[in-house]
Amino acid sequence: MIRSFFLLSILSFFFIVGCEALPKENDLVLGAAQVELYLPKIEHKKIGLLVNHTSMVDDVHLVDFLLQKGVSINKIFAPEHGFRGIADAGEEISDNVDGKTGIPVISLYGNNKKPKAEMLSDLDIVIFDIQDVGTRFYTYISSMHYMMEACAENGVKMLVLDRPNPNGQYIDGPILNPSFKSFVGMHPIPVVHGLTVGELAMMINGEGWLEGSKNCDLEVISMKNYKHSDGYSLPVKPSPNLPNDQAVRLYPSLCFFEGTQLSIGRGTLFPFQVIGYPDIDFGSFSFVPTSIDGMAKHPKLEGKECFGVDLRNVNVPQKLDLGYVIDFYAKWKGSESFFTSYFSTLAGTEELRHQIESGMSEEEIRASWQQGLDDYQKIRMKYLLYKE
Repeated sequence: MIRSFFLLSILSFFFIVGCEALPKENDLVLGAAQVELYLPKIEHKKIGLLVNHTSMVDDVHLVDFLLQKGVSINKIFAPEHGFRGIADAGEEISDNVDGKTGIPVISLYGNNKKPKAEMLSDLDIVIFDIQDVGTRFYTYISSMHYMMEACAENGVKMLVLDRPNPNGQYIDGPILNPSFKSFVGMHPIPVVHGLTVGELAMMINGEGWLEGSKNCDLEVISMKNYKHSDGYSLPVKPSPNLPNDQAVRLYPSLCFFEGTQLSIGRGTLFPFQVIGYPDIDFGSFSFVPTSIDGMAKHPKLEGKECFGVDLRNVNVPQKLDLGYVIDFYAKWKGSESFFTSYFSTLAGTEELRHQIESGMSEEEIRASWQQGLDDYQKIRMKYLLYKE
């Protein structure tokens, strides 16, 4: 009897442990983790990957994951910040060879943002798997656009492995005016677009936004158990200056300061979580930007004590918060313009700068966006893969 009871206890223990190891019905499953769906599509094909350091399947990089599955990878394409994600914002990345695998790495940043025909001539499929943060000016989606365009022009299929949007719970900001199209804003969408990269790729294709209205042979491996309303804590920081969830949440609002004279903490260990300028009237909190390897080389206002606000512990609302820019503009006493030309590039319109300079309230400015957001929402609904 004792032996039977002991055996039953052991079997029950392993049954419980085994059940706990199984994924729960509501557990998020990333596109990259659903290898059973896309492995048959890429076996015996010539493969290229547009990936970076966020392209992880659990704790294994997608490159290594696919090599373990016996997939032959011809080349890797790297976006801003490089394949390993350690290059500073705007830093030119050179072509190289991945030291771990020996696979050639082609930079898609600097002067070569769009792959040339010869770079795709030996490929059947390009896989895109990069973690985005849901804003129009985050350049990974621009790299995705140019890859889609190159694939369309050269008869190469593109496979997008979808990932969550950590700012996907809301849609906000002005719609980009096509005359302000740039690498930090390529599509007539709001600043906070409310799409995953897979949904956005479908929209780019479906709305004819590729050059010459070409159509990319596109397939999206969608996630399981994801809703746009879900919060998502990024397991890997998406770029050197978005080191945590707080920075990711503040990014849509604070990125506008990149087009002003003020610092948002580049050159500190808390970028996109503070605002400041060398004027004590801007606030009691202070910081000094310095060069930090892998994060900021010669940041704005380097070596100068900046005074302002510390946002590391504030509750971030689910909206694009113009209050910060409006407030600091009202305090500005500098002899030079508060805004630089880059502000309108980021905003995707000159109107926002003029509205702030004229003294319009945040409520009045936001009201001016509404018709554009309503029109965008109608377009967006056509491409949703997930519930709100």
